Amino acid sequence: MRTVVHRHLGKVVAGAAIAVAGTAVMVGITLPGSAGADDSGGQGTGRTTRTAGQSQGQAQGQGTAAVQPGVVEQAPAEGDRGKGRDPLTDDETERVEKLALDRGLSRSSENVEGDKGPQRITVGLSEPEANELDDPNAPRRAEVSFYDYKDDSLVTRTVNLDTGKVESTDTQHGVQPPLSRDETVEAARLLIADRLGAGLRADYKDATGKKLTTPDQLMLNGMVFRAVPGTPASVADCGKHRCTRLFVKVKNGSWIDSRDLVIDLSARKVAKIG
Repeated sequence: MRTVVHRHLGKVVAGAAIAVAGTAVMVGITLPGSAGADDSGGQGTGRTTRTAGQSQGQAQGQGTAAVQPGVVEQAPAEGDRGKGRDPLTDDETERVEKLALDRGLSRSSENVEGDKGPQRITVGLSEPEANELDDPNAPRRAEVSFYDYKDDSLVTRTVNLDTGKVESTDTQHGVQPPLSRDETVEAARLLIADRLGAGLRADYKDATGKKLTTPDQLMLNGMVFRAVPGTPASVADCGKHRCTRLFVKVKNGSWIDSRDLVIDLSARKVAKIG
């Protein structure tokens, strides 16, 4: 028989254990201060010299030029088009998304929140055709992938950035790419609001003294969950449906174990598997 461990702060697990499951590590970076800013001896000598020079110049009826403050130059703006195998620029990314998302797909599909339009998953530079590998003037193409929650399909479109035309469309069912950030946040929102999220809410309250109400209070990672033989019937559609398990951490605090809960984003339901 399977023993069910009661959820409480006892289910708050160490960060190292969850990190093995594929959780990202957040790294803080401290910017260095102004080097040599405390060299009072050198600064004092400079001020004394300047003061003496100014006094002498004034005595002779001559003005002293003011020292202009330093100016930090802005980084050059990114060009609107890349070349060859350069990564997509911001302008290219925005343009290719608009080209790939035509009116028909916008009207017929749904995103993770149930609104019209598919859920964007990835945008990236596509591989060149076999006969273009040695061609320095080969057209730049981009692949845009969307998940349509209306019929649980992955739609991938290839866009020619030179002509602005969609060259191909591929639609697949049962294909589950890694979750986007928006999908992970929506999964957390569903879990927090569900009755099965009571343990998560209680653990958060014990850890922080505050009420858990939104995903913004947590650090989140999500992994696609697929049904395998022996999993409960409540998650049997996962794989056909878009499902996830969340790895949850209190901001600046402890991990909370929620691995026994599966969020079916397609059905907008939460199920327990352990």
